[in-house]
Amino acid sequence: MAQPPGSSAALPLLLLGFVSSVRADTVLSAPLNVTIRELGVNSAVVTWEILEGDPVIGFAITQQKKDVHMLRFIQEVNTTTRSCALWDLDEDTEYIVHVQSISMGGSSPPSQPVLFRTPKESEKMAAKSPDEVTMEEVGQAAQLRAGELIIIVVVLVMWAGVIVLFCRQYDIIKDNEPNNNKDKAKNSSECSTPEHPQGGLLRSNV
Repeated sequence: MAQPPGSSAALPLLLLGFVSSVRADTVLSAPLNVTIRELGVNSAVVTWEILEGDPVIGFAITQQKKDVHMLRFIQEVNTTTRSCALWDLDEDTEYIVHVQSISMGGSSPPSQPVLFRTPKESEKMAAKSPDEVTMEEVGQAAQLRAGELIIIVVVLVMWAGVIVLFCRQYDIIKDNEPNNNKDKAKNSSECSTPEHPQGGLLRSNV
């Protein structure tokens, strides 16, 4: 059967257009609203949003110090999380972060760069509210209180032992005091009544 002229050339064009439309539909958009939260001296948390309907299965983050060409690359797949912790940061240092979405077909364009600066340790301590208490500080306070209680208990036990020993010694001294008085009285009576002979040479002469 004869084919109409140009039909063989039209089929590849249709297929090419279909493939192109599929690829266009599966192209991911760059993450939006990239934000740095929980900024610390040596850590930070980066969060972002994606367009609804994007078949995202993971993310990739590039992190680098400003004016330094060395990059740090973080990638995670099979996750729906929209945040990532950045660790081992240097204090008082500027960093640049990009976020990309990952799908089965590849990666999205990088997000707009986000620039942030880690604070100094002194600045972080000064910015902390007086009412703000961390779990570490609570643990340290509990340890200090436990140590103080142990010291108080030991001191009380030592004092109790000293008091018991004193009472025992006092009872022993008190029990021995009557016997000592009797001995003293006996000794004093023997000294005050010397023996006198009933007879002697003078009396016999008389």
